[in-house]
Amino acid sequence: MIKAFKICLFAVMLCITGAGLYAQTSITIKDGEKWFGGASNEAHLAPFKDGYSYDMYADTKGNQAAPLLLSTKGRFIWSEEPFKFTVTNNKLVISNTKVAVTIDSAGKNLREAFSNASKRFFPAKGKLPDTLLFSKPQYNTWIELVYNQNQKDILKYAHSIIDNGFPPGVIMIDDNWADYYGRFDFRSDRFINAPAMIDTLHSMGFKVMLWVSPFVSPDTEVARELLAKKLLLMANKVKTGNPEKDAGEPAIITWWNGYSAVLDFTNPDAIKWFKGRLDHMVDTYHLDGFKFDAGDADFYPANAVSFKPATPNEHSRLWGELGLYYPLNEYRAMWKMGGEPLVQRLRDKKHNWEDLQKLIPNLTTAGLLGYQFTCPDMIGGGEYGSFIGRDKLDEQLVVRSAQCSALMPMMQFSVAPWRVLSKQNLAAVKKAVDVRAKYTPYIMQLVKQAAKTGEPITRSMEYEFPNQGLAEVSGQFMLGNKYLVAPMVANGNTKTIYLPKGKWKSDLGKTVKGPAKIEMDVAADRLPVFELIK
Repeated sequence: MIKAFKICLFAVMLCITGAGLYAQTSITIKDGEKWFGGASNEAHLAPFKDGYSYDMYADTKGNQAAPLLLSTKGRFIWSEEPFKFTVTNNKLVISNTKVAVTIDSAGKNLREAFSNASKRFFPAKGKLPDTLLFSKPQYNTWIELVYNQNQKDILKYAHSIIDNGFPPGVIMIDDNWADYYGRFDFRSDRFINAPAMIDTLHSMGFKVMLWVSPFVSPDTEVARELLAKKLLLMANKVKTGNPEKDAGEPAIITWWNGYSAVLDFTNPDAIKWFKGRLDHMVDTYHLDGFKFDAGDADFYPANAVSFKPATPNEHSRLWGELGLYYPLNEYRAMWKMGGEPLVQRLRDKKHNWEDLQKLIPNLTTAGLLGYQFTCPDMIGGGEYGSFIGRDKLDEQLVVRSAQCSALMPMMQFSVAPWRVLSKQNLAAVKKAVDVRAKYTPYIMQLVKQAAKTGEPITRSMEYEFPNQGLAEVSGQFMLGNKYLVAPMVANGNTKTIYLPKGKWKSDLGKTVKGPAKIEMDVAADRLPVFELIK
């Protein structure tokens, strides 16, 4: 600990300037040292190579991020505010910092770097999200209905889940269920009796989540109300000398659905208003929880005026705090909320093999950033444009995507496999669901452990088996410390698997002694799993 203190003190001394910004810090990368962290959506580029650069300010890469870097030599870098880092000439250069940077070298490997950082800066809170999110598959209406969310088709989708032999779980009603953003009632032209719809879903064994965002459609009654109450983020502020008469224009945010005003959650009254509307939805329509979408740091202008001064990243973090009121929650964009009982989902992936190969590194890096309760996006991909036209659909990709998700913390369907797959491929997907059911008791054990200790549920090979040359192996992962999971994430049937030291038993009953590099043909309906037995 003395060594760690000295390095932290050295870093702080380097950062003192009179200009408001802290000085650049350059860290020599040790022989064989590899670095991870920053943003989960960049994890397929890690360990970071020479020339890589990422500025975290106002940019979480559309997914989970944290001001944290970790190395295979046990070092970690943390700052309470976003910073920029660049890998160049065997150095890690930290710049654009506004507060002191902590550099800790007390650990010996990646696991110890994570443990030291998490205990100090984002400790586990001992609380869990709703466990149904882990124990059963999830179902999202997005790919099937896109912006045509309506009562008839939602119920049809739910009945199809049951009729096709899939177990009920959490079902998520996605975007465009209201007349406009900021209005918290189901639109009457598409939902004849929303409470009855949700009651029916409950009777079928589902819990129901609803998509929400921090946006408010401009030129609406709600927007005018919020502007009058000064609950919106402002583009500017006109000071009259009388605070009661101070005025300004709301910031209009450009996002994927157009242009909207946005709530200012640095204002406690805005939090109170928004939570009141969510509670209204729970009480009136019998909802169980919410999918909190958007809230990305890059949607918040750096020059916007808020109730309390805040960086774009801090605005994103405050959006995350709202989910703590609801055990049934989900986020896609997050900043500095590791260790909290918040469910994360990886950024929407396209329906292609390249994006499927990102799931494992993205998910294991989310764990390194403290986001243990993370879902690996929708099976087959969550980018709906990829599903326009059946000629573009790759049935094998959907099957392999289901297998890849099966032993991750969560498993979420959106495109209906019974609609797009042959009978044989549908059976393979259902087999992946059955495999998950077999391992669910162990997954739940890991989930509860993560809530107490903060330790990742899914782990990279380097995390669990340090210094065995596995830092760049990204096509397999560890489920806890017991099971090596090696899904097919490339087109074809041949898989190269790296077994660390130890004695391993495959899902086919074969015993293999590691370390070993093996190549195998993987049947279309198989998910290779190796149990560490010694």
